[in-house]
Amino acid sequence: MRKLFDQFITMLRVERNASPHTIRAYHDELERFAAWLDEIAESAAVDPEGVDRATVRAFLGTLHERGLSKRSVARALAALRSFYVFALKRGLLPTNPAADLHAPKLDKRLPEYVEEQSLRGILAMPDTGTVRGARDAAVLELFYSTGMRLSELVALNRDAISARAGTARVLGKRRKERIVPVGAPALRALEVWYAAAAGHFGSAGKLRDTNAVFVNMKGSRLSARSVHAIVTRYLASDGRRRKNSPHVLRHSFATHLVDRGADLEAVRQLLGHESLSTTQIYTHVSIEHLKRVYRLSHPRATIHTVSQEGASS
Repeated sequence: MRKLFDQFITMLRVERNASPHTIRAYHDELERFAAWLDEIAESAAVDPEGVDRATVRAFLGTLHERGLSKRSVARALAALRSFYVFALKRGLLPTNPAADLHAPKLDKRLPEYVEEQSLRGILAMPDTGTVRGARDAAVLELFYSTGMRLSELVALNRDAISARAGTARVLGKRRKERIVPVGAPALRALEVWYAAAAGHFGSAGKLRDTNAVFVNMKGSRLSARSVHAIVTRYLASDGRRRKNSPHVLRHSFATHLVDRGADLEAVRQLLGHESLSTTQIYTHVSIEHLKRVYRLSHPRATIHTVSQEGASS
């Protein structure tokens, strides 16, 4: 079974040019399925053609019993579906046992974001008089200025940012490149960070990765885990949200644009979404924001509810 999985992963890497994050996600899901098959078969030599619809259903049921979320179970099924579509098209397997299985219905969740006023305070938190603070400030500013993903920011090279044009060249999902605007505060933060880094690392070759926009104190490119920890530390400081990942800044970027009347298609292109339906979630966030502002600000905001109750009684 694992040999077929390896062929699928190779196809993702070579033919689809999938990102390392995507490849790792598919690999982890398929490896979990392979390990489960080994366990129930008490053998590492499971016949791939012996896996039927009931087997896949039993695997998904096991994930549910282990306490995995509906979203995680749906992700596992999506990985298996993609693999079996590949195997069927290439003639590696005669059937697709995951073809007519339904993913669990997911609860609708609105993305978490930071209100503009709160975000201004968070962006001002790093001490830009220190090297770490200058770097952290630039990380936060660039995330919010561009709405880029964590993987996109980590992979960013210095020559991808043009201060003169005020743009950054971003390599998104499926290696698709897009150009995004970079605002003046983010460009200033980058300038401060570059100057601080030059002073810290000097010219003695201490900077190990001279291409990376963001490096650690040893001069190597910052990992996704490190960037995640930096952003989480600052966002969590006000204790207002359940999530504080870098994606919260991406959601804030999109929500604030829609709040201020940005064209949804333009927001889609800035975010690098394949489909407009993915971007439309921010219109719901914006409506919820307007309702909250109305409730808090309008002197007769509760009258409508009272009238409705009276009309229905």
